[in-house]
Amino acid sequence: MKTLLYCLTFLCSLSVIDAQTNSDETTKTYTLNLDKSVINWRGYYLFQVGEHKGTVNFSKGELTAKNGKITGGRFTIDMTSITNPDYEKSGNGPVAHLKNADFFDVETHHTANLVITKVVYHPNENLHQCFADLTIKGVTLQTEFWANANSKTKTMTTDFKIDRTRWGIVYNNKAKDHAISDGIDFNVILKFD
Repeated sequence: MKTLLYCLTFLCSLSVIDAQTNSDETTKTYTLNLDKSVINWRGYYLFQVGEHKGTVNFSKGELTAKNGKITGGRFTIDMTSITNPDYEKSGNGPVAHLKNADFFDVETHHTANLVITKVVYHPNENLHQCFADLTIKGVTLQTEFWANANSKTKTMTTDFKIDRTRWGIVYNNKAKDHAISDGIDFNVILKFD
C-alpha cells in the first residue's frame, strides 16, 4: 500500500512539473502588416545585359514564435499585384506578359504561398536559417533562405534567389526563354504588428 501511495505521489508530482513546464512555454503569433511589407523582385537576361524589376504584395501573413524564438510562418502573396514601375511609365513594361501563362499564369493562380516549416537560429550571426514550402503556379517545392529578424522593430528581412524553371515559369518561346536567366532575385521586407 505504501508503495502504491509513493507511486501515485510521484506521478502527481510529475504531472505538476509537466504542467508548469508547458505553462512556461509561450507561443505568440505576429500578424503581417500588409501596408509596410513588400517583395522586391528582379529578373534579368543572361550575362545581365538587361533586367526588369518591381514589387509584389502580400494578401496575408503571420509569423509564429515560441519562447521568443521564431518557429514558423505562413504567407500568401497576391500575384495580381505584381508591378514593374520603370517600364509602366513608358507603357513598355512586361507586367502583362509576366501575368500570362508564359510565366506566372495569374488568371489561374491568383496567389503564391510560402509556409515556413523549420527555423534554425544561428546566434553568432543573428541569422535565421529558414526552410519553407514555396507554392507558385500550383507547384510546391522546398526552398531555403537566411533571414535577419529585429524584435525591437518587429521586422524580418531576407534576400534569396529561386530557379524559375523548377516551378514551371518558362517562356513558351525556347530561343527567348534561353535568353532569360533562370534566376529570380527577391528582397523581402516583412513588418509585423
